[in-house]
Amino acid sequence: MEPTLIPIGIVRSPLKELKDCPLQENEKAPEALIEINVEFIQALKDIQPGDRLIILSWLHQSDRTVLITKPRNDPNAALTGIFSTRSPDRPNPIGIHFVRAVAIDHNTLRVSGLELLDQTPIIDIKPDLS
Repeated sequence: MEPTLIPIGIVRSPLKELKDCPLQENEKAPEALIEINVEFIQALKDIQPGDRLIILSWLHQSDRTVLITKPRNDPNAALTGIFSTRSPDRPNPIGIHFVRAVAIDHNTLRVSGLELLDQTPIIDIKPDLS
């Protein structure tokens, strides 16, 4: 059986081009909005400002053929297997992002530093229990 992903929402971000995106959320990533699709609004129940969340995204502009890379785009780095990196280029380009909820308004979740491009599909939100 083929896995099926259903996007639950989309990112609204000031980051419009890949070159503008920080490599990690702790590298000056901006606040962003996640617009949750109306059929999933009830799933936002109980998320509060200040909650730490894990956002899973579908990195829709990734190269799914990449199996080795130079970490952090460093030309001097050794070639490394993609599964040992956080590169967005990978066979299944699922991104993981650690954020804090800033505000919730109906179907819109404002989050702290999110290094995703505008229009990136969101596939899940989980509490960060660490």
